[in-house]
Amino acid sequence: MNKTIYGRFLEDFVVGEVIRHSPGKTVTESDNNLFCLLTMNHHPLHLDREYAAKTQYGQRVVVGTLVFSLAVGMSVRDISGKAIANLDYEEVRHTAPVFIGDTISAVSEVLAVRESKSRADRGVVRVRTR
Repeated sequence: MNKTIYGRFLEDFVVGEVIRHSPGKTVTESDNNLFCLLTMNHHPLHLDREYAAKTQYGQRVVVGTLVFSLAVGMSVRDISGKAIANLDYEEVRHTAPVFIGDTISAVSEVLAVRESKSRADRGVVRVRTR
């Protein structure tokens, strides 16, 4: 795919295709703090260095909704850049902690591509992003 083009049309998606999203993002302390404050998540595990040092992680854990948002955002150029809407997020799993300074990357697999049943000029693409 030509990276200068933003998004894809329905006919550009191929079931089974694996798309590696670029660039990744290294999470900074400022990213984590701002996201926590904007979303009103003031849990000390995310914001308080001394509190977090006494937990099983030994350090602050990046708030999971920031990690989720970064993965979704990284996929926009390749998946939903031409989309009218993201219709659904079926399942969100946090399988490991993310710490300040970690770099997040995302990969999507195209699971299904079909024309819309309700709108003749549209289609639906289903992906799994990790």
